[in-house]
Amino acid sequence: MSALFTPLALRGVTLPNRVAMAPMCQYSAGPDGLPTDWHRIHLGSRAVGGVGLIITEATAVVPEGRISPQDTGLWSGAHVDAWRPITALVAAQGAVPAMQLAHAGFKASTYRPWAAHRGGVPDADGGWTPVGPGSEAFLPDYRRPTALDEAGVAGVVEAFAVAAGRAIDAGFQAVEIHAAHGYLLHEFLSPLTNHRTDAYGGDRAGRMRLTLEVARAVRAAVGESVPVLTRISATDWVHGGWTVEDSVVLAGELAAAGVDLVDASSGGASAAASIPVGPGYQVPLAARIRRDAGVPTGAVGLIVEPEHAEQIVAGGEADLVLLGRELLRDPYWARRAAAKLGAESHWPNQYARAV
Repeated sequence: MSALFTPLALRGVTLPNRVAMAPMCQYSAGPDGLPTDWHRIHLGSRAVGGVGLIITEATAVVPEGRISPQDTGLWSGAHVDAWRPITALVAAQGAVPAMQLAHAGFKASTYRPWAAHRGGVPDADGGWTPVGPGSEAFLPDYRRPTALDEAGVAGVVEAFAVAAGRAIDAGFQAVEIHAAHGYLLHEFLSPLTNHRTDAYGGDRAGRMRLTLEVARAVRAAVGESVPVLTRISATDWVHGGWTVEDSVVLAGELAAAGVDLVDASSGGASAAASIPVGPGYQVPLAARIRRDAGVPTGAVGLIVEPEHAEQIVAGGEADLVLLGRELLRDPYWARRAAAKLGAESHWPNQYARAV
């Protein structure tokens, strides 16, 4: 029996298998942050392809939390209405739709990757002034942020909680808090980017405070039966930065706050990071957190071959495998992997003639 294709129960939701679609920005929403037909096709096709958990791209809890002006959002009732047909489509194919709730912090208001320009988007092109733990820009060509005061920090916590409630109203069955890749919550966690001297800075406990407050607020907003995941950067890959040892402590605190699974990514806080990229390069991070914190984890990072994904789950390195670029290349990866691993896979009747 394939471990990768066994169900995974998280609170009141059971994933049909251990294959998840990692959040991947599409930069294809309008200036109002509403998802489009692109998002319906992009997410729906991976559900048809047999992925058990479909996680949206980083979706901003407030307008100024978008990475680019073309990012999706969830800050109004109009966004709830726009997401509902997408969650209905995903669920109808047997997958679990999940919303990644995000705030880009000082990485906000940037051009999307294929734009003619790079760096910060000026107001004249639809940009805005970002916010962060301090007033330092991420890179010289990024916009300089406004440092959040304590009222601003409280507003961030509230925005995550309200957006989590909207996600459930929109038909999402799980939510993921984005605390990785140099975005706002990670900016508060990392000593490379958080130089505050108030209660949200200083030692590790102070730097973890915002992320834990968000986790508790999101848990309260979605109720006890909805799974809450958190994506973290398990290491900054920079001397003096956030470490996997820090992540073990954070994971335990997140679990106590009501988080059910830690999605272990890495990097993003520093452009100077030296990252040993290769197949499964982040899997040891997920394994370490799972072992030392006793918390379920998801592994992500250049996982391509079905046998590798099977080994990760069967060997107890992670409870879930998240695929990104491989699912961009092949929306039906999960169906093909099931066949390769000898697991049962029910192709849609419309596609059965091709099996």
